[in-house]
Amino acid sequence: MKIAVDAMGGDYAPKVVIEGAVAASKEYGCRIALVGIRERIEEELQKIGGCPEAIEIVHASEIIQMNEPAALSIRKKRDSSIIRALELIKQQKADAFFSAGNTGAGVCAATLGLGMLSEVERPGIAIIMPTVKKTPTLIIDAGANIDAKPTHLLQYAAMAQAYYRHIFNCDNPSVGLLNIGEEEAKGTDFVKETYRLLESSHLNFQGNVEGKDVFKGKTEIVICDGFVGNVTLKVSEGVAEAFGVLLKRELTSSLMAKIGSLFVYPALRRFKKNFDYSEYGGAPLLGVNGIVIIGHGRSSAKAIKNAIRVAIKEVENNVNQKMLESVRKLTYNV
Repeated sequence: MKIAVDAMGGDYAPKVVIEGAVAASKEYGCRIALVGIRERIEEELQKIGGCPEAIEIVHASEIIQMNEPAALSIRKKRDSSIIRALELIKQQKADAFFSAGNTGAGVCAATLGLGMLSEVERPGIAIIMPTVKKTPTLIIDAGANIDAKPTHLLQYAAMAQAYYRHIFNCDNPSVGLLNIGEEEAKGTDFVKETYRLLESSHLNFQGNVEGKDVFKGKTEIVICDGFVGNVTLKVSEGVAEAFGVLLKRELTSSLMAKIGSLFVYPALRRFKKNFDYSEYGGAPLLGVNGIVIIGHGRSSAKAIKNAIRVAIKEVENNVNQKMLESVRKLTYNV
């Protein structure tokens, strides 16, 4: 199995991308195609002992920066690391793609370059959120499609259920629709129509869920449009960061607090691990005709290694075919 990795994508690329990719190749026994500026990739590989046998370098002369407009950049920079890496998937020279670079460019390039699964109209970014339960919550969409239609959300739900079933070994994951209240009559016309479609489908739909229910794990899957999902993600990240800063401030505020922190440190480490995005690696882009994982721009080497693990698991479980079968089962009126 070979994973095509955008070596130039991310805030700390190419250093941490290469470190994470090399670690993944050793731990998971996969081959990696590092796509980017050859000289910079070779330079970083030399720093960690040279190029392992499982690592291949594919030269791409251009980089799409994090702040560049997505559609314009993929048209102008045809020799970018994102475009060249995705071409390996299309040419069946790699089995999956990972990038921690410009999310918009990655989504746009994957959609245009790989096309969509038949029956699927729009791609959606699925993110994994920790909960108070042992199982996480999957939220889709987290920003790929901010101008969604109710049928798009229905397709997201079908894909997410198949994904969750085979990645997390859950026979019949439940689906909830993110709304401002639990009552069926709540929300905009868009949300009400989505509710109707979900309710009449074959999916394990449990009705509306509120924002407070996400971390409670009320349903395994939460459906929303990309605008709402991205706001939910960013607010959650901000709260987690603020909580960490405030907790550290209190634990170092006095001598007694510092002494007390020594006793609770193991529990705090376990708590932090539950909310550490690097444990989940990356977010799958569901709906495109290929395995695509989107990483956080600030991804560490550990996060990149785990994102590659997610990609491998998707390939091994033939997740795209399972999602396509789930979407084809949908019975709704449009």
